[in-house]
Amino acid sequence: MTLERWIRLIAGSFILISLALAHWVNPNWLWFTAFVGANLFQSSLTGWCLMEDILTKFGVARREVRIPSSAR
Repeated sequence: MTLERWIRLIAGSFILISLALAHWVNPNWLWFTAFVGANLFQSSLTGWCLMEDILTKFGVARREVRIPSSAR
């Protein structure tokens, strides 16, 4: 999976989990949902994303590596 897909997966998971926690545990978890949304918003404006930096340090590839069909 590419870096962008990982970021979408993580952000979506964070939002869904925090909404479930707000519903069943404590409504203050909605602040975490707002935090994730604010980070997505600022990332679209500035081009910088903390999760991108974290995933890059863990070795997640920015783009998929295509293997030519002749090399398979």
